[in-house]
Amino acid sequence: MVNVSVDTQELPRPLRADARRNRERVLKAARAVFSAHGRDAHLEDVARRAKVGVGTVYRHFPTKAALLEALAREQFDLLTQWSQEAELEPDPWVAFQAMIWRGAELQASDRALMEAVAEFKPSVARQAEALHASTERLMKRAQAAGAMRADATAEDVRLIMCGLGSVMQMSGEGWRRFVTVMLDGLRA
Repeated sequence: MVNVSVDTQELPRPLRADARRNRERVLKAARAVFSAHGRDAHLEDVARRAKVGVGTVYRHFPTKAALLEALAREQFDLLTQWSQEAELEPDPWVAFQAMIWRGAELQASDRALMEAVAEFKPSVARQAEALHASTERLMKRAQAAGAMRADATAEDVRLIMCGLGSVMQMSGEGWRRFVTVMLDGLRA
């Protein structure tokens, strides 16, 4: 007889309906609180805004870093979705520019995302892989159409977007000029 052990750590149990609702309330509140205050926000403020006890926040997210990581993952998923939608645009340069501006606007409106992108932790790398692949496809189309410099890479764009977070922290609305100059630099 073979003894098979199952690691319950790998098989997360589905949340009860009330726990799912609480988790969503915590995430929604955290988006607002961290968007306004960045990493300096307090989990007590998240709990208050979500109208749950702070214990509920910690039950779903044992640390502030875990909550911030969950928010960053959501934002990277959204950016990936937008990039994949841009791939459907017939004009590759228009598609690429729109994706960059949309991502920059999101970053500007969400301080926690701006900070997460600026430091780009490996913990969100899986979400970033899909975004990176979609960005590469957009760029290859723009390069094939002669609209983008042939030597530009998706890694260039990742570094530029990480730098954008720093620019936003330093210069307020000056980030718009940074994006404009960056796009001009990538254009063929």
